[in-house]
Amino acid sequence: MSDDSGVPAFWRALDLPGLADVHTHFLPERMLRRVWAHFDEGGPLIGREWPIRYRWSEAERIQHLATLGVRMFSALAYAHRPGMAADLNEWTLGFAAATPGCLPSATFFPEPGVDEYVRSALDRGARVFKVHLQVGGYDPRDESLDPVWGLLAETGTPIVVHAGSGPVAYGFTGPQPIGAVLARHPRLCALIAHMGAPEYEGFLALAERYERVGLDTTMAFTDFFETMAPFPRTLFGRLKDLGLAGKVLLGSDFPNIPYPYAHQLAALARLELGDDWLRAVCWHNAARLFNL
Repeated sequence: MSDDSGVPAFWRALDLPGLADVHTHFLPERMLRRVWAHFDEGGPLIGREWPIRYRWSEAERIQHLATLGVRMFSALAYAHRPGMAADLNEWTLGFAAATPGCLPSATFFPEPGVDEYVRSALDRGARVFKVHLQVGGYDPRDESLDPVWGLLAETGTPIVVHAGSGPVAYGFTGPQPIGAVLARHPRLCALIAHMGAPEYEGFLALAERYERVGLDTTMAFTDFFETMAPFPRTLFGRLKDLGLAGKVLLGSDFPNIPYPYAHQLAALARLELGDDWLRAVCWHNAARLFNL
């Protein structure tokens, strides 16, 4: 599968109704331009260029996901300073309401009033949250967040958490900080973004230890990531078991990827973990989690 034209044939061959992608991004236009500029300038920091493949209009990006057969996707936004999250939630929840197939998404940041606006987002139908410990640079153990973690654990609402140290370690990344949160809130439904790269083994261990912890495949196993943070073949058996147990979900980082969407799927297929594993990761695990 060399380009996106082959994506529908991929999921049809697996006898799936389409794809469920838990990790995609849609943002207010001004913020999106700033994010893309950050990627444009990030080459020296990560040691290589990161060209945005799908630098298209919002309408074109939505249509492309539909053409690919992505039936469920997210509009993940994340706050990197105080005073941002509530406004972002207003936008992402409105976007989901107007966009078929989009999960209502929200975010939060350690600040006064965080528990109130998280509860408000839940009341408005938020079904997935996103936090980015690397970009936000904050400790997930911050006491202001304890009521939030507790509320999300109680409601069973999934949170996509960028907790790994890739592409560059900063702040409170790695398995230990979020692991301490899980120890306090063991029923939390945390989906570790990027398979936790590069601390793969530590995050796999958290998924094995906690019933509601999983991982998303975002950028993992692709040529781009394998040159920076290769996934150890010694972990393939555990990866297979977790996927079949419902704990590995498809993520892509669309549109902020430097290769075709199809490459993420091809990278999963070449792991040779079996069609049942691919079916689980590309559709069934998300379908169960989000009641599709």
